[in-house]
Amino acid sequence: MADDEYVYDEATGEWISAADAAAKAGAGSDDDAVVVRDSVGNVLNDGDQVTLIKDLTVKGAGQTLKRGTLIKSIRLTGDAQEIDCKFDGIKGLVLRAEFVRKR
Repeated sequence: MADDEYVYDEATGEWISAADAAAKAGAGSDDDAVVVRDSVGNVLNDGDQVTLIKDLTVKGAGQTLKRGTLIKSIRLTGDAQEIDCKFDGIKGLVLRAEFVRKR
């Protein structure tokens, strides 16, 4: 790349050289990944099985999920505290990571 090439950096609001932008993009890609941890600090991944650590009342479903309930094949949502799950009879279940433990 030539020294006279500049790109606009939206994070800082400044024009920076293309070489600096490429270096910044390469270093920042690891920081963009959201790490989701369960109640004891284990890292959760898509497809993991989790167990509830307390009774949870599900709003809108009129149902309570009991402590020890196994939830299979979770999906990460991009939020560090929310996981998307499937459970019989409850559509679109989203749980907080602080209430589950990786199995």
